Amino acid sequence: MVSDIDENREWVKLKKNQPTDEELIARFQDGDNYAFDQIVRRYKDQLLNFIFRYINDTSEAEDIVQETFFRVYRHKHYYREIAKFPTWIYTIASNLAKTELRRRKRRNFFSINDDTYKEKEINIKNKMNNPEQDVNSTVTENVIQNAINKLSPKFRQVIILRDIQGFSYEEISVIIRVPLGTVKSRVNRARIKLQEDLNFLLNDLEYSSN
Repeated sequence: MVSDIDENREWVKLKKNQPTDEELIARFQDGDNYAFDQIVRRYKDQLLNFIFRYINDTSEAEDIVQETFFRVYRHKHYYREIAKFPTWIYTIASNLAKTELRRRKRRNFFSINDDTYKEKEINIKNKMNNPEQDVNSTVTENVIQNAINKLSPKFRQVIILRDIQGFSYEEISVIIRVPLGTVKSRVNRARIKLQEDLNFLLNDLEYSSN
């Protein structure tokens, strides 16, 4: 019988045997298309999550992610190992997202389709599969996303990269091409704004835990 410890050791071993992002792109540059498929599988969900939260449109987010991978495929030799692969691909995706937001502004596109947001399944999964908890998680997620949507694009971008995607300040500086101090300032201001908007939710969660 295989113990949990043995299973965990096997999982760690498999993880260690996985190629790094940099190894995958190097193989792809050498003509290995399977390596590109692995990159897509590795990044498609997290890129979709980032872009969707940034522009709040499922269909446009899917198009931008597709365009991001197309550009990675077409410009694979532009990548150099002096940069981390995640910062490179997120720079591409971020630039495309900013371009879409500028297009909206030029088109005077002020109406946000709420139904589009509801179609995207970003519900917090609960291992206990409690329907009431699932509903509460969905409501909480919607409230948080609505607060993020109220932020200006420059603050929304950095808070998603930092607090949702988990990038370091230095990596964000490279991705959005602004000074490190500016990144830290924007993240701090975004957090203050979110804290103000979500203060009632934090109080409810604290009350529920007591």
